Formats: sequence, structure tokens, C-alpha cells
Amino acid sequence: MVTLTRIYTRGGDKGQTSLGDGARVPKHALRVEAYGTVDEANAVIGLARLNTAGDADGMLSRIQHDLFDLGADLCTPAAAGEPPGSALRMVAEQVTRLEREIDAMNDGLSPLTSFVLPGGTAAAAHLHLARTVVRRAERLMTHLAETETVNPLAVAYANRLSDHLFVLARHLNAQGSGDVLWVPGCNR
Repeated sequence: MVTLTRIYTRGGDKGQTSLGDGARVPKHALRVEAYGTVDEANAVIGLARLNTAGDADGMLSRIQHDLFDLGADLCTPAAAGEPPGSALRMVAEQVTRLEREIDAMNDGLSPLTSFVLPGGTAAAAHLHLARTVVRRAERLMTHLAETETVNPLAVAYANRLSDHLFVLARHLNAQGSGDVLWVPGCNR
């Protein structure tokens, strides 16, 4: 359980922050960029939820909780020989849940005949924005993984989540009929 009694600590006033293991790093460290971008995606999903209800809102609520798990995973570097359960890590079930939801939503959609432009309903537009932020987080995570240990399931979750947000945006755009499709060269 997290207990916050004081919001500011002054600990970051000189450009450093603490990771989950207590290590101090620059606020611009790649690991901090990665979990900060995950937090940004979560905020955009919060905006999308202003325009959702029912099953879609339930999925997004679960995703928001998962994104806090993902941030916790990323902010705590893996220690050599880390015992299972010593740190909050993404697990396979979180990835497979996204896959099941993607498959269920996609079953009701028409096949795409063009790329989809971000837009449609307000919820879909926000989900497209969230998708792009998740893709940026994924790029930062894979960059980080070149030099530091990153949970492979964290990367898999981000990869699957961007697909989920895309399919959910189509689903909310009247099951795809309200998608805004790209017309190549239409302004030539």
C-alpha cells in the first residue's frame, strides 16, 4: 500500500530523482523517460474515459491500473538474482488479457481497406493519441533494454497495448464505420 503524506520533498530540485530501489538518477535518465511516458499515456487514457462507458470504460480502467504496474516495473531496476515477487513486475496474464480483448473487439469490425487517420469520436481521438504515446514509451523501453535490464513482458505489454487502443478506437467509432480513412494523394 502506498501512503503519501507529503507531495513535495525538494529532493528533485537539483535535477535528480529516486528510482524504486532508492538509487538517485538524473530526471532525464532513459529509465525515467520511459516510465514518465507511461504516466503520460495513462493521463491521455484518463481523458478518453471522459467519453466512454460500459465495457470500454471497464477495459480502460484495468489498463490504467496496469500502466501503474508498468511504471512500477520500469522504475525498479532488476537486481541480479532477484527473487520472484520482490518487485512489482508485469506478468504474462496482463498481456494475454489484452490479446483476448483485442480479438473480441476485432471480430465485430470490418477489415481495413486503408490506414485510419486519428479521429472519429472524442473517445477514439483520445485513444489514438494514447496509442502514439504508448508507442513512444515502447521505443524508450527498447532503447533502455540495449543497456539495462528491462522485463520483456513490460515491452510486450506496451506493444500489445498500442494495438488494443487502436482496435478500441475503431470499435468506438461505430464499430469501424465511423473511422476516418486515409486517402493517399487526395490533396495533389
